[in-house]
Amino acid sequence: MKLAFMGTPEFALPTLKALINSDNHDLCLVITQPDRPRGRGRRLEPPPVKAEAIKYNIPVFQPEGIKDRKVYDILRQNNLDAVVVVAYGKIIPEDMLHLPRYGFINIHASLLPLYRGAAPINRVIIDGFKTTGISIMQIDAGMDTGPVYMQAEVSIEERDDAIILSERLAELGAEKLLETLTLIEKGEIEPLPQDHQKATYAPMLKKEEGVINWESDPVTICNLIRGLVPWPCAFTSMDSKPIKIWRASYLIQTHSIVPGTLIKEGKGVKIACKGGFIIPEKVQPAGKKIMDASAFACGLKTGSVFLVNL
Repeated sequence: MKLAFMGTPEFALPTLKALINSDNHDLCLVITQPDRPRGRGRRLEPPPVKAEAIKYNIPVFQPEGIKDRKVYDILRQNNLDAVVVVAYGKIIPEDMLHLPRYGFINIHASLLPLYRGAAPINRVIIDGFKTTGISIMQIDAGMDTGPVYMQAEVSIEERDDAIILSERLAELGAEKLLETLTLIEKGEIEPLPQDHQKATYAPMLKKEEGVINWESDPVTICNLIRGLVPWPCAFTSMDSKPIKIWRASYLIQTHSIVPGTLIKEGKGVKIACKGGFIIPEKVQPAGKKIMDASAFACGLKTGSVFLVNL
């Protein structure tokens, strides 16, 4: 097939690499978001997809907006069989969807119609699901409402966070996308409509969702911590200064300690919540790098007790 690829972040790289390395497809164009300022110096940096594409001399187009007429024209002029979309970050205008022979084919990181929207990986962890997966779907005018070619399921392990799960789903998505393209080319697969009545949604994350409510139970809090890395991260505060918790375990235990009480215990700390304790493993105090909880605890006296909140 003659293909174009649309994607932006790290999640899109396994699929891009798979298409580049495939002997069965001609990847003639990559469309991605513009370079953005990053870091303390606010220097312009290319998105991961652009950085990978230029290694292989693949033409890269970075429109400021997907509705730019140049996008329409460049897709039409290339006479494409399909456009593969992985986490591009913009909704494709309806008038473009008919341009490729087989339309726009998207890898969505959930088992549709569950978790349509921008943050399916984060939301499925926060909500405590034990399984999720990927869907290879045909893009239509709605938000993740198009018919589905293929799905594959994975288990969510107790120690999986959004970063770990994202990496696994990205690799699985790349594998299933290649399988789907082969079947489409052979005329051996047709997409099936979703059951829209069963749809659930995964809206974009907001920073304020990271505030930890210590009146919650240990499992709920741990799911929040796992689901909100790398952004915005679950956080609390100590002496009015925010502390992000990047990784933690938990202990279910009946106690009478006020929720939100931080206690230094041994070489680490634990924080009381309703029905147990959260045991931070990696934390990030304001203005500092991520550190082991043991390093954070070094600055506290054994038996120290603080009340953490916002």
